[in-house]
Amino acid sequence: MPVNSFSVGRDCTLTIVTASGPLNLNLITGFQSAPDMAEVKVKGLDGITRHVRFFDGWRGKFMVERADSTVDDYFAQLEANYYAGINEQPATLTETITEVSGAVTQYRYLKVLLKLDDAGEWKGDATVKQSLSFVAAQRLKIA
Repeated sequence: MPVNSFSVGRDCTLTIVTASGPLNLNLITGFQSAPDMAEVKVKGLDGITRHVRFFDGWRGKFMVERADSTVDDYFAQLEANYYAGINEQPATLTETITEVSGAVTQYRYLKVLLKLDDAGEWKGDATVKQSLSFVAAQRLKIA
C-alpha cells in the first residue's frame, strides 16, 4: 500500500522458485536490484567517440530476519549437492509491486543464482539477520 503517493517497501513482495520448489522466506526486510551493463567507447576515424551499452544481466540482494532454518537448510542442501556432483539448477525470482495507482507490476528474474552472503550473527537480545545476494541472466516485465 503506497504512502502519500509514494512507493514504500511493503509495496513489494518476492517469490523465489528453485528447482526443488518454492523457497518461502519468513520475513524479508529489504530488497535491492540493479542491472549489470558493459559500456564500450568506440572512437571513429572521424575523431568522434561513440558509446555502446551491452546488457549483461542483473544482480541484487535481500535481507531476511531468521525465524527458522529455511535459508540455512536450502544452502546446506546446495552444498551437499555440489560435493555429490549434482548439477545446480537456476531459480527464478518474481518481484511483485503494488503501484501507487493500485495497478500491479511484476518482473521476473531468470536463471537466478542465489548466494548466502551472511548466515547471521547470534547474540543476546538481538534478532539474527541474514543476507542473500543473487545474479540473474535477465529481468522480464511479465505484468
